[in-house]
Amino acid sequence: MASPAAVGSTRSISAIRAAFPALERRQDGLPVAYFDGPGGTQVPRSVAAAMEDYLFRHNANTHWFYPSSEETDEAIDGARETFADFVNGSREEIAFGANMTTLTFHLSRALGRGWGPGDEIVVTELDHHANIDPWRALARERGVAVRMVRMRTEDGTLDTTDLERAVGARTRLLALGAASNALGTINDLSRAAALARSVGALFFVDAVHAAPHVLTDVRRLDCDFLACSAYKFYGPHIGVLWGRLDRLESLDPPRVEPADSKPPEHLETGTQNHEGIVGAAAAVDFLASIGAAPGLPRRAALEQAFALLEERGRLLFDRLWNGLASVGGVRLYGPSPGSPRTPTVSFAVAGKRSEDVARGLARRGVFASSGDFYAKTAIARLGHAEDGVVRAGCACYTTEEEIDRLVEGVREAARLSP
Repeated sequence: MASPAAVGSTRSISAIRAAFPALERRQDGLPVAYFDGPGGTQVPRSVAAAMEDYLFRHNANTHWFYPSSEETDEAIDGARETFADFVNGSREEIAFGANMTTLTFHLSRALGRGWGPGDEIVVTELDHHANIDPWRALARERGVAVRMVRMRTEDGTLDTTDLERAVGARTRLLALGAASNALGTINDLSRAAALARSVGALFFVDAVHAAPHVLTDVRRLDCDFLACSAYKFYGPHIGVLWGRLDRLESLDPPRVEPADSKPPEHLETGTQNHEGIVGAAAAVDFLASIGAAPGLPRRAALEQAFALLEERGRLLFDRLWNGLASVGGVRLYGPSPGSPRTPTVSFAVAGKRSEDVARGLARRGVFASSGDFYAKTAIARLGHAEDGVVRAGCACYTTEEEIDRLVEGVREAARLSP
């Protein structure tokens, strides 16, 4: 089997790592290995440079008749075009906001204006609460009923039989994560879309965890709305919402009276984070550069890049899962290697608090997260409501040596007396 470092011929792992100044950091004399990507990845120089260039040379508010304002308009329009390529949509369908959670709350209120008692929304136990609670809010505000689909605790997948029972004639929206940020599970979105279409319901996709690992294609997914966050794929803290143009045109989102009433700007409340938008677009271009060839269009470059990253992520994840599985007292959660999943794993060490395991790893220069990661319902179903679990995710800059360091750190934690 090829090693992860050998997979792909366009950009080597050493070249990728050289783009990230954060990888120069040391913790107690040790180089830091970042496994916290599912909560937020590190940022390449090109992203920071794009943001700096905007702030120092073009900074202005929008839609005024002087050069820096016009340059800001051009930068935002260019970012919409970039994200249209990223999701395979069109620029008129791209809206920006503070983060996925804020955008989803905003969208839920816009959609909820037309719903009331007797209408139903379907969510799942597997999801981050950013794709649960904005829809639950409509139960309080509009009298909409929210139905929760169960997760299979034995393998961290969705109970598809329960999903089919939940979606019915009264369903107005099915809200589903493309992948679980806690367990790495990749859901069958095509099946979910067909189910929603069969009852005339809308289909909303939370792609926050999936976007760094699986190239998004909204046309193929046949969804109505899709949201992601750039800081999960090497960009700044900003959210992005795609919506089918006809769906966006039918929305009447909360906004101030003088604001634009047409999509996509009618979903963008107040002055936006212009430098963040520019940086987010630069993050997409960074990803495209991994698969770039002379003259290759951005979408084609992204397709090549993600093919390389998916294969490399699979090899790294196999090493991570198998390494952790060899440690006595470790319990792994989520689908096993070979299943549809991202290179993210959650685990617990018998007799150890998850935060103590994470602290011990940090002393070895290995940064991993602990807790419920806002996937509160899923983690509670696994029996870790109080303590949470440890989560480790592979990113484009992860190496085999870093995985081995993490495994050895967990092995040491398992050996230590309580």
